[in-house]
Amino acid sequence: MSMGSLISTGTVTRIDGPLLFARREVEVGLNEAVTVTGADGVHRLGRIAALDEEFLTIEVLETTSGLALEETRIRFTGKPLTFPLGPGILGRVFDGVGRVMDGGPPVAAVQEWPIDGSAINPVRRAKPQDFIETGVSAIDVLDSLVRGQKLPIFSGGGLPHNRMAVEIALHARLLSKEAAAEPFAIVFAGIGVPYDTAETFRRTLERSGALAHTALFLNLASDSSTQRLLAPRFALSAAEYLAFVEGRHVLAIITDMTNYCESLREVSASHGEIPSRKGYPGYMYSDLATLYERAGTIHGRPGTLTQLPILTMPADDITHPIPDLTGYITEGQIVLDRELDRKGIFPPTKVLPSLSRLMKDGIGKGFTHEDHPALANQLYASYAQAIQVRLLASVVGSDALTNTDRTYLTFGERFEREFLQQERPRTLDESMEVGWQLLRLLPVLELARLSDSQLERHIQVGKGS
Repeated sequence: MSMGSLISTGTVTRIDGPLLFARREVEVGLNEAVTVTGADGVHRLGRIAALDEEFLTIEVLETTSGLALEETRIRFTGKPLTFPLGPGILGRVFDGVGRVMDGGPPVAAVQEWPIDGSAINPVRRAKPQDFIETGVSAIDVLDSLVRGQKLPIFSGGGLPHNRMAVEIALHARLLSKEAAAEPFAIVFAGIGVPYDTAETFRRTLERSGALAHTALFLNLASDSSTQRLLAPRFALSAAEYLAFVEGRHVLAIITDMTNYCESLREVSASHGEIPSRKGYPGYMYSDLATLYERAGTIHGRPGTLTQLPILTMPADDITHPIPDLTGYITEGQIVLDRELDRKGIFPPTKVLPSLSRLMKDGIGKGFTHEDHPALANQLYASYAQAIQVRLLASVVGSDALTNTDRTYLTFGERFEREFLQQERPRTLDESMEVGWQLLRLLPVLELARLSDSQLERHIQVGKGS
């Protein structure tokens, strides 16, 4: 039987949810694209997920309702799933498998991009550097995002991570004059989101005008679990094309990776694979790495690809396999806090466990401001001390505190209410100015991470001394 011909009816042995099991009668490859057709004549896209000498397993990306074992036919394409991409993808809305869903014409394709991408040779990787302004003070000042970095946001159920994702998509920009002159784009992917959330994403981007430089991918909660596994791959394929072919600096925002991992567990169980921690497959680490490692910069290629994936920690447990494995692969994390959210603070960024391991490569002289690193270090140290004093006060009472301790309590409260809390996005300069104002609350002797010249420029002048 030659490639591209139909498997005769009767070779399908079992249909289990989105999975189709069949006898292997042709030479095929793993991840090869197929077309599944039932008696209803509807063509369904799928791909080969597993195979051995006798049998193969196909992940059907659409509903398997209406398929019958004896009347189902499978056509092999002889190539992996690809995404036809061209210059017109910005401003468009796609579903989880790259089909246009905004009512417009199909994208005029100039290149077929494999959805699994291709591994970047470590020797060709360039060092991520240069600053991306998100409009979020806690990120921009304390845990800066660098072009080419992968920096996840660890959230919890019910926390406003979707609102935060949209705000960043609307206001993210390159800061340096050299970079700002280069094209910038957003790839926004919603994975397993409810219909009303998807519509909120779409309407907000359309009304703001940000959709013009955004490619929006929406995988709904009602879509199949196999389709959910491909949604981030289609989105990242578009991001790679924009970055490494069109030469743009791309920020890929993906929410929610927990929905992706839940689908990975569901499909793995359907395959009959032996589960690992909490029922997730043992290969989840390498599977997530195939997504996160698509971020970066490449020598000799224009553009960069930066990732800001968002995941919700089950039961707010940062040691859960999803955030745990993500933390091993990525370069830091931004953690959202439920207690801050209960206080009405947005975005509720938990400062102390958050970090950006590549921050030093994107801030300071030549990137942001020469005093930015010192300000970040001093704010972090002072807030950490305020948290310690707050804990001490809960044990011994505020009457037993020293005057300096009470000053730290005031600093901690105002830091949360004035620096973390934002009524609107801030520029980096605005965020830094709020930070300097807060540090003026503390005695000069407590500001040990600032140099004499920095104290003179930003602190003592502000105190009138």
